[in-house]
Amino acid sequence: MQAVRQLSAPVGITLSRFIAQEQKNFPDAKGELSQLLSDISLAAKIMNRDINRAGLIQTEGSTGSTNVQGEDQQKLDLIADTRFYRALRKGGEVCCMISEEIDELIDTGNHLAKYVVAIDPLDGSSNIDVNVSIGTIFSIFKRKSSPGCHPSLADALQAGVMQIASGYVLYGSSTILVFTTGHGVNGFTYEPSIGEFFLSHPNIRIPSEGKIYSCNEGNLDEFPEPVHEYLDECRKSRMTARYIGSLVADFHRNLLKGGIYLYPPTKKTPKGKLRLQYECNALAFIVEQAGGMASDGHQRVMEIVPQTLHQRVPFYAGSMKMVQKLEDFTNGS
Repeated sequence: MQAVRQLSAPVGITLSRFIAQEQKNFPDAKGELSQLLSDISLAAKIMNRDINRAGLIQTEGSTGSTNVQGEDQQKLDLIADTRFYRALRKGGEVCCMISEEIDELIDTGNHLAKYVVAIDPLDGSSNIDVNVSIGTIFSIFKRKSSPGCHPSLADALQAGVMQIASGYVLYGSSTILVFTTGHGVNGFTYEPSIGEFFLSHPNIRIPSEGKIYSCNEGNLDEFPEPVHEYLDECRKSRMTARYIGSLVADFHRNLLKGGIYLYPPTKKTPKGKLRLQYECNALAFIVEQAGGMASDGHQRVMEIVPQTLHQRVPFYAGSMKMVQKLEDFTNGS
């Protein structure tokens, strides 16, 4: 009987069931947001399959072209962009979306829909060829224009404080989807034999302090002097340097263990490199909901009002006390 009990133990709460339960936090909800999150999880499952067989079907490597950022486009970048666009368009709950891979606002044709999605379909894709963790990052906003009309640029150019949900998918040793709707942060691990995400990391809270700092110290000579001084303090305190080069992977580790992620401005990229709408806002929402902090060095990331779709900002995110100390340096305290 003991063996039977072990073999028939509960497998946990599925993502779809959890999302349905979350609707109680939105009195006016009619299921649209639940459908939208389900559409994202479906695309993530398909991408999990595509990534795991990339070496077998020759989808690794560059396309030989560049995206709107001037960066080399990987084959899986385009595949991921297509997968998420198709899932969100067919799901019917997104009136428009913006993607790191596309220059302009994308009209899905669902003009009665009330949601807007900003997405980095495949973050860290240059790491695919060496089998390093990569991810997807997304933000969800309510449209500002009236349902029924064509969406406008103003629908996409909203500050992070207007997000109603955000999340990321990390494709690694296991595939995990982490998201928030403004009521805490929860993580779901994919079970491929069943084809479901199950709640594995309930109510994630980031420690207020950590022992990890994550940045590309190869660019150290390009960093502003206050960041130099902060990193000197980290080293003197015997902190551990950990940098994977995939934003989602570095962020996820620090979210669970405590730490700070730094992508300062450099002489080459004086306004920063990471994109406000596709990367920084989503992760800022998550880390704040987990008890942490995200800053551009001077102000809260989510309060920055975007001026362009592909706007870049410096980005510092992680444990509250660590980011506050970084701000003390950058603000001259």
